[in-house]
Amino acid sequence: MAADLFAGSQRLQMTESIELTVQSLLAYAHDHDHWGMAWSGGKDSSATVTLICWLIDTGKIPAPMSFTVFYADTRMELTPLAIAALQIMDELRDRGIEVHVVRAPLDKRFFVYILGRGVPPPNNNTLRWCTRQIKIDPMGEAVACKLDEIERNHNGGPDLDGAAAPKPFLMITGVRQGESAMRDRRIEMSCSKDGAECGQGWYQKTLPEAKGVRGRIATLAPLLHWRVCHVWEWLKHWAPQPQFGDWSTAMIADAYGGDEAEEINARTGCIGCPLAAKDMALDTILHNPSWAYLAPLKGLKPLYRELRMARNRLRQPGGERRQDGTLAKNQQRMGPLTFPARLMGLDRVLTIQAEVNAAAVRLGRPRLDLLDAKEEARIRELIAAKTWPDGWDGDEPTADTPLPAYFADGTIQHLLV
Repeated sequence: MAADLFAGSQRLQMTESIELTVQSLLAYAHDHDHWGMAWSGGKDSSATVTLICWLIDTGKIPAPMSFTVFYADTRMELTPLAIAALQIMDELRDRGIEVHVVRAPLDKRFFVYILGRGVPPPNNNTLRWCTRQIKIDPMGEAVACKLDEIERNHNGGPDLDGAAAPKPFLMITGVRQGESAMRDRRIEMSCSKDGAECGQGWYQKTLPEAKGVRGRIATLAPLLHWRVCHVWEWLKHWAPQPQFGDWSTAMIADAYGGDEAEEINARTGCIGCPLAAKDMALDTILHNPSWAYLAPLKGLKPLYRELRMARNRLRQPGGERRQDGTLAKNQQRMGPLTFPARLMGLDRVLTIQAEVNAAAVRLGRPRLDLLDAKEEARIRELIAAKTWPDGWDGDEPTADTPLPAYFADGTIQHLLV
């Protein structure tokens, strides 16, 4: 039946989508005593976590022994989504749900890593470091700690001597079929694994990439079959009603464009994401008069482009060799940000934040927490300590300095500018 519902142009109604979610949870979740949810604060994961809580509260699915929600706080979320996440976390805790706020260590947070350590902003071609560092690795470590805690409690319990090993941890995700072409291909590739019905693909024993959890969890995507219109309907109209949980999810739908969200189809990520050609999510928010005061955030993408320019970075002078003595392939590569560039970037970020917050105070709107006092202090501390990324000592020339160009055979051909 499920395969037929995915085929062709047949559209599921909202109640049918919810019922299929219930079926998937009843079919698979009973094999797991402990559940976790990786929650980004975006539309799909927010719909998933609030729906599951409502299904548990109403007895439509049995409650697990524990349900832990891991909120991925990248410190770079769009302001409306960050505010909605704080409200939903309070509502989860009021229900007795354990919530962990997962952040990268201070020195690996986005702005600290760039402006303090000097690593250039990420790009899609050569240096896409951000997603793993500020989201995937911290989430993997947090989940691994939870797994360790469950296993310790199981093995050390007073009545569990000789008991069988605990059931695998179930990690629930908000992945949906149709969210993007790339995700669709990944789902299609995995839907026949582990005995899953082709075209269904809800439940997978395949393992996430994050360190510390490999071999210890299974995953379930109970909203895999939902259409995006159902996600908006749940967030905007169903979930905020008392009979469906009285959740603070309407702001999430508004952040994506409100009633026009499905037509806009904006993907959200970090504010001013340097990997996106156009910041559609921020543009969408700024069209809402109540959030228009966030307009100075449009200055982040130009700042990232400026920081990547040669005049703001160092360059290896040439002749760099591998451990075996041969010349490195990428001769005279551009590297970290100079200290003046870092201080310029820090001043620009703080100015953007100050402009937004001045308007927020004047209008009685929420303030922006883009760079807090602890992060600013750490950036200045790293600069004062003359911190460079591994492999750089600061004696290298700036990247706009003319240099003789090295080739792989060691010959010098012309001046590199």
